[in-house]
Amino acid sequence: MGTDGRDWPAEFLAADMVSLGDGLPGLASSSRAWLALPQSCTGRDEFTGPTVVDIGMGPTGLDLSSDYEQEDRAALTRAVVEATNGVIRDFGCSGTYRVPRALPAPVERKKTDADAFCGIKGFTLPEAHRKDLARTRVGGDGGPARVCEAGGSYNPAVRLTTVTDPALSEIFSSGTLRTGLPLKGSKGSGSIDGTRAVYRAKCQTGPVAFVVEQLDHTEHSVAGLAHELLPGYVAAEAERIGCGPEKVTLPTV
Repeated sequence: MGTDGRDWPAEFLAADMVSLGDGLPGLASSSRAWLALPQSCTGRDEFTGPTVVDIGMGPTGLDLSSDYEQEDRAALTRAVVEATNGVIRDFGCSGTYRVPRALPAPVERKKTDADAFCGIKGFTLPEAHRKDLARTRVGGDGGPARVCEAGGSYNPAVRLTTVTDPALSEIFSSGTLRTGLPLKGSKGSGSIDGTRAVYRAKCQTGPVAFVVEQLDHTEHSVAGLAHELLPGYVAAEAERIGCGPEKVTLPTV
């Protein structure tokens, strides 16, 4: 994975994914699944993400009926656990992962709560964007990354990602330096351009990455949602995960 903070997350950190639970460092949906290898087995270079086994089946983000989604997701979960255990053996390491006993319910789109956008208390969605971001889906709760996508009925216009796993957050380390203008904050730093903002803060559990990406234009914003949403997102999300208070200062243009 290295420091691929764009292509890999676009496929494997999405709002239709759920935590594998049972202490497994990974996520799964009906079309994608990944699981990180134990760092005690693989080691990890500084400023790079974990070594993962990932599996893809068909187009990412494909919406299925609940029954098919659960069946495909369960099959991908078994496959990624078995594949990861095979890699662990090939590396000559001991120990194996167990297939999780049960996965959370499929992640559904819901009507946006503008006063707690993305399900985050204290994060208010600006009035101008409430029509464009009327539907929200939040996945990954309790796992290494929590992902919120919001937009119209199907296609998301914006994705907000919080990566609480310290090793996984490293894939965004280069993004804090290369994405555009610098961001400064209470306990972190980052960068922002017209459609993407990456901010990493030092929390009690280690580094946490906050990422806001505009995936499509809206009626009120061809670009600029990252600029509008990031400060409120980081402040409210940091409080939710016990990392606050956190304040981001946007660059002056």
